[in-house]
Amino acid sequence: MLIIRIMSFLPFFLIYRLGWFFYLSLYHLCGYRKNIVCNNIKQAFPEKSEKEVRFLAKQFYRHFADLFMEVIKAHQMNGKAFKKRCRIKGGEQLIRQSTLRGVEKAKPVIVLTIHQGNWEWMLHAVSQHLGVPIDPVYKPLHHKGWDQFIHEIRSRFNSRPIPMKQAGRNILKRKNGFRLFVMLADQTPVEGERSYWVSYLNKEAPFYLGAEKIAFLTQYPVFFAQCRRLERGYYELEFKELAVPPYENTRDKNNHQIIDAYVKAAEAAIYEQPETFLWSHRRWKRRRKSNE
Repeated sequence: MLIIRIMSFLPFFLIYRLGWFFYLSLYHLCGYRKNIVCNNIKQAFPEKSEKEVRFLAKQFYRHFADLFMEVIKAHQMNGKAFKKRCRIKGGEQLIRQSTLRGVEKAKPVIVLTIHQGNWEWMLHAVSQHLGVPIDPVYKPLHHKGWDQFIHEIRSRFNSRPIPMKQAGRNILKRKNGFRLFVMLADQTPVEGERSYWVSYLNKEAPFYLGAEKIAFLTQYPVFFAQCRRLERGYYELEFKELAVPPYENTRDKNNHQIIDAYVKAAEAAIYEQPETFLWSHRRWKRRRKSNE
């Protein structure tokens, strides 16, 4: 990981030069998950021809290579750079919702997002623009070195990453004070964990119930964060309201209004800018069992 840390000091023009070689290696030399990427694209866009699918796949790999290098660069970027390279829309509405419930102090807000654009830069750009504490919920990586490196990036500017297994307890315990709980909610639930199955990009997929449960218990507002790539190295993050309290905590296992709203927003974001979505993710690897 020493080489990776040294690379984070390189200027952007060299970062993107390396990104180009990384793209050539990923797509043309080793074909990293190429079948998965193309099959996922075909599933989401059944109307596209083989030529169009290959073109979109190449666009994805170009973005993915840049993203990889940008994440490395994030280890040494300062607050001004994050603020300059990622603008924010809808931040005022997010702050306003945290204080519209007749309480003396602002309360936390739950922010759900997907693997699109540059989700690592989003974290610190919001902190720099809005001046609020951000606690990202994360799923530890299997590679210890990469996990430590990513944790260091996410811990910058007073952010406090929360392991997924501790998220519920942490959020319920720290109810006072305005902060953002950010969750990449499009990750696949582990086998055996209760999940909600819903049509997602033309195929049924399971979703975690944790974020919705926490929203019901805490009565926190829920927003969707959409990251758009404006040009190489520049992004726009838009907050969109998904649900606001009071919520009816129904016992109907098929009533998941927050997840349904999230899936709808996620699909719209992906169809708007498909090349920046993480198509290499094995989102549909699980098959639904009869008791789910």
